This record gives sequence, C-alpha cells and structure tokens, in this order.
Amino acid sequence: MTTDTAAQAAYVVAALLFILSLAGLSQHRTSRSGVVWGIAGMAVALAATVGLASRSITATGLVLIVVATAVGAGIGLWRARVVEMTGMPELIAIMHSLVGLAATFVGWNGYLDVDAELSGSLLGIHHAEVFIGVFIGAVTFTGSVVAYLKLSARIASRPLTLPGKHVLNIGALAAFVGLTIAFVARPHMGLLIAVTVIALALGAHLVASIGGGDMPVVVSMLNSYSGWAAAASGFLLANNLLIVTGALVGSSGAYLSYIMCKAMNRSFISVIAGGFGTPAAAAEEGEQGEHREISAEETAELLGNATSVIITPGYGMAVAQAQYPVAELARKLRERGVEVRFGIHPVAGRLPGHMNVLLAEANVPYDIVLEMDEINDDFAATSVVLVIGANDTVNPAATDNPSSPIAGMPVLHVWEASNVVVFKRSMAAGYAGVQNPLFFRENTQMLFGDAKQRVEDILRGLDTLDAPARQMAGTTG
Repeated sequence: MTTDTAAQAAYVVAALLFILSLAGLSQHRTSRSGVVWGIAGMAVALAATVGLASRSITATGLVLIVVATAVGAGIGLWRARVVEMTGMPELIAIMHSLVGLAATFVGWNGYLDVDAELSGSLLGIHHAEVFIGVFIGAVTFTGSVVAYLKLSARIASRPLTLPGKHVLNIGALAAFVGLTIAFVARPHMGLLIAVTVIALALGAHLVASIGGGDMPVVVSMLNSYSGWAAAASGFLLANNLLIVTGALVGSSGAYLSYIMCKAMNRSFISVIAGGFGTPAAAAEEGEQGEHREISAEETAELLGNATSVIITPGYGMAVAQAQYPVAELARKLRERGVEVRFGIHPVAGRLPGHMNVLLAEANVPYDIVLEMDEINDDFAATSVVLVIGANDTVNPAATDNPSSPIAGMPVLHVWEASNVVVFKRSMAAGYAGVQNPLFFRENTQMLFGDAKQRVEDILRGLDTLDAPARQMAGTTG
C-alpha cells in the first residue's frame, strides 16, 4: 500500500470517527464515548497527515512539525485542565479564533505558492478558493476574538450600534463579491490585502453588534464559521478530511444556531447578520414593586414541606460553582420523598448545553434533567421552584410585555408554581439588561448571597429539620 493510499484510508477512518463523535455527543449518556471517538479520530488524522508530509519534506521540516504538535498539545492539555466551567464559553470562542487565523494563513499560502500545473479554469477556481478561504477565516478570527472579549467581560456585552451599521455590513459583503471577481480575473496581492482587512473589520463588527442575550447563539454560530473555514482550507490543501470535517462542524453548528434562535424567538438571519432588525435591549431602570426576602432556614422548611420541587439553574450557578451542593440538595430531597426535577432552558448559561454539563459533572441523574418544552406545563402543579442564578430565561415579561426587548422569547414559566425562591446576589438586571418582574410577584421570595453558600445553608437547615426524627429513631432503637 502506498503512502497516499494509506493516508486516504486513514482519513476515511478519521471522518467516520468524527461522525460517531457527533452522534455520541448528542445524548448525555453517550457523551463520554463521543469525546473518546473524537479524540481517536483526531489522533488518526494527525498521524496520517504527519506520515504523508514526511514523505516530501526535509528532516528539519519534520522536526518542526513534531515540535509544533507537541507545543500545541501541551497548551491544549494545560488549558483543558485549568479552565473552569464558567470560563468554557470564552475558551471555545478563542479556539474558534485560532481556526479562523489558521484558515487565513492557509489562504495566503495558497496565493503565494501556486501549483505550477494549474492553468486555465482550474487556476481561476484555485484563486476563488484562496479569496473565499481568506475571507471566511478572517471573519471567524476577529468575530471570535470579540466574542471572547464579551464573554470574559473585558468589553461591555451591550450591542454596538454604529450609524448605518447594516449599510456597512452589506457594503462589506458587496465589496467582497466585487473583489473576488476581480481577483479571479487578475490576481494581485493588493486585492488580497484589501479583502483581508475588510473581513477582519466585518467579523469584529458583526459580533460587536450582537447583544449579550444572544451570545449563546453567537458562540454556536462561530463554531459553524470555524467549520466552513476549515473546509475552505481543505479545498486549498486538497485535503478530503478537512473538507468533510469542516462541513460536519459547519452544518451542525449552523443547525444548532437555528434551533437556539427558535428557542429564543430570534430571527436566524438577524442574529448572524449582526442583529439586523433587532432592537437593542435596554435596561429597564428602577424596580417594579417591592420584593420579599427569605432566609436559608425558611427555605429549608419550605422545601421540607413540599411534595414537588423544580430547580431552574442559570449562569449564576456556574459562577458560584454551586452545582455540587445543588446535586446534594436534590439527593436529600428525593430521599425525603420529594419529587425533584431540573428545568433547563435552551440558552441557559453562556454556551449551548452549559447547565447540562455542570449537572452531569455533579452526578445529577439524567432522567430528572428536563428541557424547557418537557417541563413547562408542570410548573402549575409544583410546590416550590428554586431559581438558582437564572434571570432572563425565567422572565415573565417575555410573555406579558409586548414592548419588552425579550418579548416573544420562550421562557420557563416558574411563576406558575405555588412558591418561587430566587437565588441572586442583588436585584440587578440579567445579562440582557432587562428588569425581571418575577422578583416582585406575590409568590416569589428572594434569597440573597452567594448561591453555593446559600444552598449549603439550606442543606444544614434540612439536617436541623431531620434531627428530631433521627433522635427519636435512636431513642426507640
């Protein structure tokens, strides 16, 4: 078997492993195996690529490839070990930026190193691939960098609203089309520099124009962009695996973004076009009534007398790293005969599936973690709802106030329960900058403080409630 044949066979195996990985990651129970399939696929692909490259490069070049692989693997392992789950969204965003940057470099290399055998229409196709690859890569790069800055709170999450911003976006796309035609007809470095600058500016502007409430969709969409950037690199490098893998990532990311937009009642085109036609969410100043407070001990007593409890987590739970005491609380309540379930909004947190991963990490049983559509009809028959760090995803203004910036967005109907306890550090508005009238409803009470500490206080309160029963059991025994 020749080296080329072996490499192509390995690429087919790697592509199949990537498909198995996506299938495994689609369900909680198989997610671990999905990750293993993905790692195996990448290992096969990397080995095949190095083996193929070693055939035609010098010993020095091979050493450089091995060193670059080792350095990259070391950085990846280090970041994976030290990153907190709260930092996962921005880590993913910055990884997307590296894919975009790599695609941009591959495009430039494709322009500087043209195969001498290409001529006629094939040469024109090559130049089109170069131009499109650079454009997609540069948009992905700066868009991902801005997403990272927003998610890590290094810049404000509110949308950038430049005068005529949509005209700027459309103008940039029109310029890209015109420059592509000119470049294919007569390649020139000046045209490639121009499209690179335009794409870098467009990527930054598109993401900067999207508000914080839509950032989970942005992360998913950037994932899609990075896939298409990888596919474009595959065409330039004549690498079938990159084309297949890029198409898998690009299409799955786009479909996930579409699903999330439906869950948020957002226009898919509006979000990916930088909030086109979507008004910016402005903070609603002032409180809309008087809120009531509750202590951890009172919350423990309320839970102890409940027959059913639904917990709706949000980003605040991730920040406080409260998933472990929350899991322990669920376990204790279930031991007392209380029906406990978790209600997960599709865009809870800063990343698709963010809350699901946190709860799985804390060993919460999969069968009590339900999606919004599965649990929304059950709130009316629920004794107590614990809203732990969620805000915009439980805001009744989405259904009650047509003028609200989040009007029409599907939310968890927590206010229909008999009692609602909201865990928050303060009465501040959520990430989307919208005040939440839930906090002022008669059946809602606020439990202020760090979510992890408050849940631990509730656990101690439950132990205090159970102490007399344990003493009596000991005396009887």
